[in-house]
Amino acid sequence: MRAHLVQMDIVWEDRAANHALVERMLDPVDIRAGDLVVLPELFDVGFSLNLEAAPDKADETLRFLLRLADDLGVTIHGSRAVRRCDCDKALNTVLVAAPGDGEGAVLCEYAKVHPFSYGREPESYTGGQRVEMYDWASGDERLRVCPAVCYDLRFPELFRIGAMRGAECFALGANWPAARQAHWRALLIARAIENQAVVFGVNRVGNDPFIEYAGGTIAVSAKGEVLGELGDAAGVLTVEVDPGAVRSWRETFPALKDVRLREIR
Repeated sequence: MRAHLVQMDIVWEDRAANHALVERMLDPVDIRAGDLVVLPELFDVGFSLNLEAAPDKADETLRFLLRLADDLGVTIHGSRAVRRCDCDKALNTVLVAAPGDGEGAVLCEYAKVHPFSYGREPESYTGGQRVEMYDWASGDERLRVCPAVCYDLRFPELFRIGAMRGAECFALGANWPAARQAHWRALLIARAIENQAVVFGVNRVGNDPFIEYAGGTIAVSAKGEVLGELGDAAGVLTVEVDPGAVRSWRETFPALKDVRLREIR
C-alpha cells in the first residue's frame, strides 16, 4: 500500500489558491488507484483563527476533496474548519474522502480533540469528543487508520484508545511550529513504537503572518523505523507500507495485550 504525504506552503486564508496548489503538487506524482493522500492541518486556509475566513462555509473544500478522491481513485485525508450556523466556534475537522459513484464519498470525519491553548485555538475552535477510524482499502489490502490533528500528538491517550480499538496506522496533519521541531519528530516516533502502528505525520512549510514552519513530514513503521522523511522544503513524500508487517510485529511482540488501563488507579 502506498501513501503520499503532501508537505505544502499553505497560502494564508486563500482556499482556491490552496486547492490549486494541492493539484499542482500531486500532478507529477505516480498516483495509483487505492493510494492514500494525506494533507496538512487546515490545508485550505492555514492555521487561522479568523472565523470569517477559516470555516468552509460553502463546502468548497468538502467538494474539492470529494472530487479529487474520485478523479484520482484514492483516499484523501485533509482537514478544514467547520462551523455550524448555531455555534459560536468552529471544529477543526479531518475529512477523509474516497471514490464513490462519480462524486466521491465521505469515509470519515474527526474533530480535533485538543485545541492548542498556547496558540489561542480555543478562542475560535471547540474540541471534539470522539476517536474515529476509517479503513484505507487498496485492492485486497486493508489498513485501519485513526486520524489525529497537530496538538493531539502530545496526548498519548488518544493514540492508545485508537490502538485498543484496532487502529494499525495513525495519520496526522499539522501546522507544527519550527520552534518545537525536535518534539514533532520525537513524539511521532514514540507514538509508532508504543502503539506498534504505522504513523504518518504531515507538516507544512513556510510562514503564515505569525509562525514559521519547518516541515519534517515523516512516515514511521510499527517498529519505530523511519520509512521516509522530508526536510524544510515543499514536496510530496511517497512511502510503501505493508499491513502484514504491522500484524506480524504485534503477534511477535504482543505488547498491546499487556495494556492494563482499567487496572491502574
